[in-house]
Amino acid sequence: MKYKLIKRMKKTTLILLVLLSCQLILAQRKAGSVTQECNPVTFTTQQDHQNMMDQLGIISVRPGPSGNESDPDHANYDESIATPYPDLPELLTLNNGRKVSSADMWWKQRRPEIVEDLEREVYGRLPENIPEVKWTVDISEREMIGFTPVIAKKLTGHVDNSICPAIEVNIEMVLVTPANARGPVPVLMMFGGASLPAPAQPTPDEMEVINQAFRELISENNPEVKAILDKYLAFTPINRSTSSSPFGMMGRMDPNADPPSTQQLLNAGWGYAMINPSSIQADNGAGLTRGIIGLCNKGQPRKPDDWGSLRAWAWGAARGLDYLETDPAVNALQVGIEGVSRYGKAALVTLAFEERFAMALVGSSGKGGATLHRRNFGEAVESLTGAGEYHWMAGNYLKYGAAEGKTGEGNAGQLPVDSHSLIALCAPRLTFISYGIPSEGDAKWLDQKGSYMATVAAGEVFKLLGAKDLGVSNDYHKEVMPPYNTSMLDGHLAWRQHDGGHTDAPNMKYFIEWASKFIGHTLPTQRR
Repeated sequence: MKYKLIKRMKKTTLILLVLLSCQLILAQRKAGSVTQECNPVTFTTQQDHQNMMDQLGIISVRPGPSGNESDPDHANYDESIATPYPDLPELLTLNNGRKVSSADMWWKQRRPEIVEDLEREVYGRLPENIPEVKWTVDISEREMIGFTPVIAKKLTGHVDNSICPAIEVNIEMVLVTPANARGPVPVLMMFGGASLPAPAQPTPDEMEVINQAFRELISENNPEVKAILDKYLAFTPINRSTSSSPFGMMGRMDPNADPPSTQQLLNAGWGYAMINPSSIQADNGAGLTRGIIGLCNKGQPRKPDDWGSLRAWAWGAARGLDYLETDPAVNALQVGIEGVSRYGKAALVTLAFEERFAMALVGSSGKGGATLHRRNFGEAVESLTGAGEYHWMAGNYLKYGAAEGKTGEGNAGQLPVDSHSLIALCAPRLTFISYGIPSEGDAKWLDQKGSYMATVAAGEVFKLLGAKDLGVSNDYHKEVMPPYNTSMLDGHLAWRQHDGGHTDAPNMKYFIEWASKFIGHTLPTQRR
């Protein structure tokens, strides 16, 4: 009996060992397959561009025009031939021909049609399963910006990269809010570098301790350095920066110039956030197999309707808003998005697709932003389908710059949507379209008139939804762009061309006053 029991135990042990061995082998194979699946492709921009052309069956794309007017292939600036496709897709007509007659029809029927066309043909779709982002507060400190005490936080959004450990995405953001605010404040999120504005520094007594320790450290093993420091006993190797002084920045400023935009926001009782687009997705085609786009694709090239960098940056801004919704210093219902140039495009795309944002200041955005794709003036569709800037868009957008391929020659007139469609998706939220003037550096290349036409056309959707537009007719064929420094700021849709260059800074004070009025934020100068 005892012998049989021992024999049975040995048999059971053997079976368990076999099962354990099988599990280990399967785990190793599974791990090996994950490693094999996540082997990121490394392309140059030209190789990635060619890969997308091959997927679409495009043999060649037309070259984009030169921005130098002295070149023989310079961009067109002749208004008489600037509008080869004068009629825009109708915003308030369904694809089946029915007219949109109510806000309910817009939200349930027409808006989804426009979203589908913009995602498929212009900006790309977001993947179904984007990894989660967990935010950490790396630094939180009290700083001084000018004469305003603030709480500055350096934040990192860690994207779960378990599907492809070879690709890391860590979103960089800084949040700055007034320290003495009476409650949650409106915040303008701005695309740009994310660094603490005026990092807190040691006191003079603390600096003396640091300097003494530093003198001892660098003298310890170097008699020559020790001799020099002994000669200059009052010398302090490390000095405190004066950048955080309330007088430091102001002393360098033109007394007649507006304060920096961030200072204006704080003075008005707003906060601001800076979010770094390059920490979300690189601004080049070679980076499309990295960043958040590459992570979701496990390092493989995009498909034609995959998202481009503009949508990726907008997605990153939305993840930043996820954090702001948890911060008690922020009024999460009054968060706006801002950007200039390519980041102006991203700001408009963000407001259009990310409906939790309440407002946007869209600076000098050009093609891919507020300017009509159909206009042939300055920057062209071909500028965005060549290898330099195609990464902003969905791969399918290349079809509209195709010279030869399986779908034939493409052009902007074939697009089922245009930039007025993108602006319309922002309705009825606060949308401020901003430009400068060419003589000061906001080049004709950006086609300010094309943006004005799109803004005029989009106004009918704002009005349908009970909001006020620019206050002119929606006849984009006939409406004339007003002179610069004309404020069209009475409605939820706003336009202003300032007399500066490639920046929206001269319009910041107008934006703050305009937005504060609509969101019910009382400016400090209005308080009693």
